Formats: sequence, structure tokens, C-alpha cells
Amino acid sequence: MSDPVYQPVIRIALGVLRTLDVRIDVRGQEHIPADGGAVVTINHISYLDFVLAGVPFWYAHRRLVRFMAKEAVFRHRFAGPLMRSMKHIPVDRTAGASSYRHAVDALRSGELVGVFPESTISPDFNLAAFKSGAARMAVEAGVPVVPIVIWGSQRILTKGHRFDRRSARHVPVSITVGTPIPAAELGPDPAAGTATIARAMLDQLTDARRHYPEPDRLPVGRPAAPGIDAAG
Repeated sequence: MSDPVYQPVIRIALGVLRTLDVRIDVRGQEHIPADGGAVVTINHISYLDFVLAGVPFWYAHRRLVRFMAKEAVFRHRFAGPLMRSMKHIPVDRTAGASSYRHAVDALRSGELVGVFPESTISPDFNLAAFKSGAARMAVEAGVPVVPIVIWGSQRILTKGHRFDRRSARHVPVSITVGTPIPAAELGPDPAAGTATIARAMLDQLTDARRHYPEPDRLPVGRPAAPGIDAAG
């Protein structure tokens, strides 16, 4: 499907990453659905995760991910028009039901909807508490969850750290696509479904850190297990 704004933006973003010689390694690309709706859940460690999470889908089948993002981004004078043109989904904390319905409708129409279950960048890059919205949307729309884990992007551009072009060059970034989790496996209990997603992503993150080609800059050991925020 042609998308006159989103497709050029992707190509520009990939061009910038190539200019920085960011070494992107995608694993599990065979798990990406060629068509149909799916909730794409992503860990959140940097400001680049929106771009990077969509890379495997673009490489595999030229598919586009519609991300759920805070409503304030859509009010920005520059980012707002781009976000709306790319059909991303604004999340208004004071009117969450509308965002939820928008996402479910998109899933039912065959779209990929990107969700960051932690809702914000994890300060220690481990998995923080997950909100339950992704599991609830997948079950209601009857679509699978495709878990994505990114590692390495925190070394390029993240919260509380200034961007340094020199140190950002040649950084390896791993993107792991997990086995899709069918809606039937998430069950009717949002907390249980969220725990299923969290366990899958925890295993992916542990494996990504273990195989990262450079020394891990976080304490050695298994990342802390995420909690669940059932209100989300």
C-alpha cells in the first residue's frame, strides 16, 4: 500500500542511520506476519525506538507500523503534522477510551499497531512495569502480539544524555522479533495476558544482552522482571 509521507520518512531515517554507520542486526525476521493486524510490543530504551521497531517490518514485507504516542507529540508544530500524516495514533491520558478504540479499529482493518507497554523510557534500560493495554487490544481485535526487543540504541540517543555524533558512530543495535503470541494464548484476564507478553520480552532481552557484540554496560545478570500496571 502506498503511503506518500511514511515511506519517504522511513527512507530518510534509514539513510541517517547508514550515515552514522549504525550496525543494525535483525533477528527473528521470519516471525513477521506478511499481512493482517497485529499488536507490536516494544521495549523502550531510547528516542530512536520508534524508528528502529519498524525496521524489521519494512525490510521483510514493506509493512508500516502505526505507533501509539502521547498526544503532546501531535500538538508539536513540526512533529504533529508528520505524525498525523503517517497515521500514528495519539494517546490522550484524559480520554484513553478514544485512543483504545482507534487502535482496535486499526487492528481489525489489518494494521500493525506499535505499543510501548512501559509507556516511557526505562531509566536503567531493564523492563519496567507493563501496562495492560496491548493485551486487551489484541484480545478484543482477535490479533496476535508480535514482541520486539531493541538493544544498543540507548548508546546513541536516550533520556538524560546529549547526542554525540562521534560516539554514536558504528554502534551495534540488535532488534529481535519474537514468536507471535496468538490472542487465544493471552486469555480473558488482562493481567495474565500482560504477564505472558512480559515473560516473552524478558527472555528476548536477556538473550539480546547475552549476544550483544560489545561489553554490556549494565550490571551483569538477568534483567529485572517487569511488573504489571493493569490500569494501562
